[in-house]
Amino acid sequence: MVRPISEGIVPWPAELADRFTAAGYWEGESLGHHLWAAADAHAGETAVVDGEVRLTYAELVARADAAASRLRDLGIGSGDRIVVQLPNGWEFVVLTMACFRAGIVPVMALPGHRRHEMSYFVAHAEAVAVAVPDVLKDFDHQRLALDLAAEHPGLRHLLVAGEHVAEGSVDLRALCAAPADDAEAAAHRARWDAEQPASSDVALFLLSGGTTGIPKLIPRSHDDYAFNAKESTKVCGFDADTVYLVSIPVTHNFPLACPGVLGTLLVGGTVVMLPSPSPARAFATIEREGVTHTAVVPAVAKRWIDEQAASRTGQLASLRVLQVGGSRLADDVARRVPGTLGCTLQQVFGMAEGLLNYTRLDDPEEVIFTTQGRPMSAADQVLLVDEHDNPVPQGTPGSLITQGPYTLRGYYRAEEQNARAFTTDGWYRSGDICRMDEMGNLIVEGRDKDMINRGGEKISAEEVENLVYQLPAVRLVAAVAMPDDVLGERVCVYVVPHDGATLTLQEVHGAMEAAGVARYKWPEHLEVTDELPTTKVGKINKKALRSDIADRLAAGLGVRAAV
Repeated sequence: MVRPISEGIVPWPAELADRFTAAGYWEGESLGHHLWAAADAHAGETAVVDGEVRLTYAELVARADAAASRLRDLGIGSGDRIVVQLPNGWEFVVLTMACFRAGIVPVMALPGHRRHEMSYFVAHAEAVAVAVPDVLKDFDHQRLALDLAAEHPGLRHLLVAGEHVAEGSVDLRALCAAPADDAEAAAHRARWDAEQPASSDVALFLLSGGTTGIPKLIPRSHDDYAFNAKESTKVCGFDADTVYLVSIPVTHNFPLACPGVLGTLLVGGTVVMLPSPSPARAFATIEREGVTHTAVVPAVAKRWIDEQAASRTGQLASLRVLQVGGSRLADDVARRVPGTLGCTLQQVFGMAEGLLNYTRLDDPEEVIFTTQGRPMSAADQVLLVDEHDNPVPQGTPGSLITQGPYTLRGYYRAEEQNARAFTTDGWYRSGDICRMDEMGNLIVEGRDKDMINRGGEKISAEEVENLVYQLPAVRLVAAVAMPDDVLGERVCVYVVPHDGATLTLQEVHGAMEAAGVARYKWPEHLEVTDELPTTKVGKINKKALRSDIADRLAAGLGVRAAV
């Protein structure tokens, strides 16, 4: 028996919900309502481009309505959960919109996740379906889905996008196909116009960058996520002339709704899907489609800058705004964006849990180059506090806590984690250490949580440690962030082996692969030592280890990335 979502969420207090509605932050309509209204206003314009596939707004919503009906025909009902692990492509857009329309709740997994993570998502969300590619980058996702179905009896439907759909799986491309004729399209449209989810219902689950093992599920309602995307379009200058390129994984909050795919579709712009941000493909696509806006992480931004500086291709003439987020962009790299890429830099500091901060497009250059922006909405409440939750003086680093009309009140089915992650009166503890300047802009100094930020992918040190502890040779292990010029941080593990035991990085990798762990979580450096430093209360001193590995890198003691 699948439990209803309502049993696992922490709702907004009634007085806050009333205030957000009265102020117009929450409009009382589903995401489907907003998206279909935009589609009606721009019916003949191009909505989605994916290689040779080009869909107008009318074609997009017709496919999504038909897909919603076909999902319901499979027995997937309102409130049911589907784990979506799709690459950037038109199928993702149609399926996601169909889910919003029918009240089916997608859980946004990443293409890099493997059995270790996917099994947890299916179990924790009690998913009845998964959507996967057949094969992606030589990995057989369909085989993984079949294994998950064998492991989880409640997983009834495998939706597969690709050329090779196994018997018993559902062809996702056929499910997302256009209706046969105008009459069928009109029937599907009428059905879903009359049967829409409540705006307070959970629209989708995003994934946290949690410190305590596998990511937690973040419930986002139709009301709060519509505000997230709509308000972002205002701050970021998106309109019907926007051509937005998606080249980083679309299931991340950043390219999905900041303003991302949803924001672009809500204002009548064009979304261009690309499976990779490699400079050659991205630059050619920007030129061909006249891309005006895109979002990348710092490592990609640096690759683009280096490529453009070396080649001066002339392919970026249409690009107006480059958004950079996921981790802090170094000031010296930020300063190179306008002169090299020929566009405005917009720094983005946000979290899937809610709060979004943007530098404004007309901010002074020093603000754009050296800060991570300020909250997008006047309704966002932000405090920087000390270890006792007392506000710190302006300009002093403190832990960021926040609440507002699009910041969650609790993770899904996670009472223990919620007790740590939220104050007693519901403010979210982001785990970020920030300073605030006199204009209210935030400067990110680091994290107070035990987290490794590898090119924008948040990795729990505790999860890595728990996996390494499964090796028989390991007596003690500590995972820490290792500084890296390209990705910002990589995973380093310090290991104390049992007496007489030995351990190599290759053995650690073999264990990770056998456990089905996403490759970006694999340790990239191993330090074998006789003991680990401890604090005065006997805990492993992670600060000392981070300092040690930074010193080793600076001294050139043979430390290098292995993955």
